[in-house]
Amino acid sequence: MNSRISFDLHTHTRYSHGKGSIADNAAMAAGLGLKRLGISDHGPGCLTFGIDLNGVPSMRKDIERASELYPGLEITLGVEANTANADGSLDISKEDQKLFDYIIAGYHYSYLGKKPFTGLAVVLGGWAHERGLTTSQHARIRNTDFIVNSLYENDIYILSHPGDKADFDIDAIAKACEETDTIMEINHRHHCLTVEGIKTAMKYNVRFILSSDAHTPGAVGNVENAWDRAVKAGLEPSRIINLREEQ
Repeated sequence: MNSRISFDLHTHTRYSHGKGSIADNAAMAAGLGLKRLGISDHGPGCLTFGIDLNGVPSMRKDIERASELYPGLEITLGVEANTANADGSLDISKEDQKLFDYIIAGYHYSYLGKKPFTGLAVVLGGWAHERGLTTSQHARIRNTDFIVNSLYENDIYILSHPGDKADFDIDAIAKACEETDTIMEINHRHHCLTVEGIKTAMKYNVRFILSSDAHTPGAVGNVENAWDRAVKAGLEPSRIINLREEQ
C-alpha cells in the first residue's frame, strides 16, 4: 500500500469534524509510508464542531503517544482556521495561532465571522453560485477581499480549497499567495482548486500542495481527485511540494 504523496498536512479527527482519533490517522499514514502527517482540525469559529482551544494540550499528548507508536512518522499539529472577515482576521487570534505548528485557512459555511448578517449573505450567495446562478460583482469583490486580507494579516502556511463555496477571484488570490509565500491547496475532498483555478494560479510564482482533507482515517493520504485535476491543468509536478519523487 502506498500513496502518491510523501506527506499529508490536512486531516481531521474527532477533535472537530472527523471520525477517528489522532492515533487512527497516524496508523493509516504510517501504513502508507508517509513521512509526515498534519492534524489540522477545524478552527473554533465553526458552528457546532470547531475545536475547543482548551483541548490543545490533549491533542499534543495524543500526538506524543502516536509518535511513540510510529517513530518513522513526524506528526505535527495545525489548525484549519476560518476566513470571513473584511479586516482579514481569522477565527483564531494571532496569540492563539502560536499554539499550533502551522496554520491552514479557508472559507467555510460554518463560520459567519464578526458580522453574522454579512456572513449569512456570503453563505446564501455561495449556495447560489455553486448551483450555477450568477452572483454580483460586489459579492465577488467582497468574498475575494476577505481571503486576500487574511493572507496579508496572518502567517498562513496553506490556503485550503481556494475558490470553494462562493464566488472568488482566483487571479487576485493567487497573486496574494505569491506575495505572501502561501501554498495553494489542491483538495481531494472538495473540487477546488478546479482545473481552471489551477491554470490561473500557475501564472504566478506559487507552490501547490495535494491534500486529502481526510475526515475519516481511511481517507488519509488519498489525493487522487486532486492529482487528476493537477494533471488536467498541466501543472508541473515540481511545483507540488508533497508529491513523491517517483511520480
